[in-house]
Amino acid sequence: MDFKEKIRVILDYPQKGIRFKDITTLLKDGPAYRAAIDRMAEFAREKKPDIIVGPEARGFVIGCPLAVQLGTGFAPVRKKGKLPFETIQAEYSLEYGKDALAMHKDAIQPGQRVLIADDLLATGGTIQTTIDLVKKLGGEIVGLTFLIELTYLNGREKLGPEHDIFTLVQY
Repeated sequence: MDFKEKIRVILDYPQKGIRFKDITTLLKDGPAYRAAIDRMAEFAREKKPDIIVGPEARGFVIGCPLAVQLGTGFAPVRKKGKLPFETIQAEYSLEYGKDALAMHKDAIQPGQRVLIADDLLATGGTIQTTIDLVKKLGGEIVGLTFLIELTYLNGREKLGPEHDIFTLVQY
């Protein structure tokens, strides 16, 4: 299946010059969505994760079905202040300022094998922050998987060669 045919590209969104990759067209196509998750699950299964971690919000629509297919749990990464229990946080830089992501302190047990899943690998900032959170909790990153990679933003290189990365579609 050509997954690029299932992803709508919107010109000049959210600002002029951006070619936004809209995955909602893939998500609403049940067979295409399932095929995408199946392909990503092939990679994930080889990594033998104990748990899948995904950043909000689109990481949930990739990570949760992967967790169901693999029979693992899922741990969400959210913006600070959105989780109800005790959390750990890690800051990341935005174009103008900083923000923070958080996980529950008990989301990952030391030594657990963790696969991180998200919809998009762009600059790598959100995923690096997610990696930092998992490592703070003692998790072992066994792989990273993404529906889309924007290769021209060099996120893969910024994350480093120590991470095994699978992306379904590259632009």
